[in-house]
Amino acid sequence: MPGTTHRELMAWPHWVLKNLYGPVGVMFGKFYAGEEEVAAAGGRIPAAPVSFLPVRAAVRRRDPRFLRATPYLASALAAAEDDGHDVFEHVPAQGKEIRTWARHLLPLAKPSTSSPGTSASPPGRGS
Repeated sequence: MPGTTHRELMAWPHWVLKNLYGPVGVMFGKFYAGEEEVAAAGGRIPAAPVSFLPVRAAVRRRDPRFLRATPYLASALAAAEDDGHDVFEHVPAQGKEIRTWARHLLPLAKPSTSSPGTSASPPGRGS
């Protein structure tokens, strides 16, 4: 998509994945090519050579702090349990219906705690 940044391209998939998998104890992050990050402890995280969405098992005592902008998701993650259910069970199969389904997950836009100057929610809501 010409003129679209990696940040813009990754916002919506990241949002949907963390809402689908957070309640079963799986965390998704996001790193953008060429952007240096600062860790919660204040240390420098080197710039990523490519944009990517890392995935890992959640650490229930620690990880809810990454979700301060979405308290409902932080609570779900803190109590997460993988009971084996299909997280895509209630997700429609068609693109337009997926967007409609995902709208109920969107909070009002708030500043991102990991990337200053950006929203914690994907484009199209509150901005």
